[in-house]
Amino acid sequence: MTHREHFCKIMKGDVSNWIPNYEYGLWGQTFERWIKEGMPEDKIYNNWFEGEPFFKIDRRGFAHINTGPVPAYQTEVIEETDRYIIQRNPWGYITKSLKEGTVRGTRPSMDQYISFPVTDRESFNQMKEKYNPFSSVRYSLWWDEWVKIWKKRDYPLCLLGNASWGLYSRLRIWVGTENLSYMFYDNPALVEEMIEFNVEFLLSLVEKALNEVEFDYFNFFEDCAGKGGPLFGPEIFKKFFLKPYKRVIERLKKAGIEIITLDTDGNFEVLIPLWMDAGINFFWPLEQASGMDPLKLRKKFGKNIILMGGIDKREIAKGKNEIEKELYKKIPPLLEQGGYIPTLDHAISPDISYENFMYYIELKLKLIGR
Repeated sequence: MTHREHFCKIMKGDVSNWIPNYEYGLWGQTFERWIKEGMPEDKIYNNWFEGEPFFKIDRRGFAHINTGPVPAYQTEVIEETDRYIIQRNPWGYITKSLKEGTVRGTRPSMDQYISFPVTDRESFNQMKEKYNPFSSVRYSLWWDEWVKIWKKRDYPLCLLGNASWGLYSRLRIWVGTENLSYMFYDNPALVEEMIEFNVEFLLSLVEKALNEVEFDYFNFFEDCAGKGGPLFGPEIFKKFFLKPYKRVIERLKKAGIEIITLDTDGNFEVLIPLWMDAGINFFWPLEQASGMDPLKLRKKFGKNIILMGGIDKREIAKGKNEIEKELYKKIPPLLEQGGYIPTLDHAISPDISYENFMYYIELKLKLIGR
């Protein structure tokens, strides 16, 4: 069986004798630390989602289609000091970012979000002009060549990039988290209008791809939860998101995409039954600081839920004994049940040494039979 066939088997909840080796990627600060600790920089692609041979990270494919504003918003530096920079980015929102400690584009702290392109219906109508799904530049110049390559692939292929599109996450980009939280109650009609527009945009955008390529999976990128729970509750989910999810998933499944995954940080356990009702049963990366224990989730939801992640990066930072304890506790029992791919619970943080990560990756490869 090929990598692609094993991946699809696992996504059905079955036990497989070959498990893919995936990881989320590195902080810029981690990359710099590892270079100092002996990592050979000239052998690292730093493209973890699509394969990193030095660490034996397996290849995945992504059909990158531009889902953002076209033309992009004009980037603009509004204010800059020795400590911070305030600027508008290509998505149209304005942030204040600390410059101190930034390494390879990774900032040591979250940006402060100052303003967003949508504040009311008038500004939404203005922004909509940038979301023409039929703009010729949304598909790459080499799309036809990629279609030929993908027909011969032996690895899984995802429609869109990893963090390209979601229902909640797209509204958050347009409106902002706090503003959107109020808007659910103060202007629900506008929220419904934005969701409808977002869904129509996506379905029109990917129609060409669905007609030309046989994809294995689609990923909803949402990032809609924190340690204390999701940023919206079940009632908001049912009122605004359930039917749109079902509509998108219905079209994807009509095109033969049976694997629907969802990426969100934080503790989203209360929303899992609703997402499963919508047609999503694969969840990752299962942050341990938020309590998303894959063993607990499997016990609660059974083999109806497919999981990826859940290895506590905080334990990997501590040393070999803690690494062994964490991996032996989770990987063998979950692999025995099927429907699980072990990875760290997010990007590899700079408190993880190169030596500890190499020990982790070799032990993980041993446990997955590689």
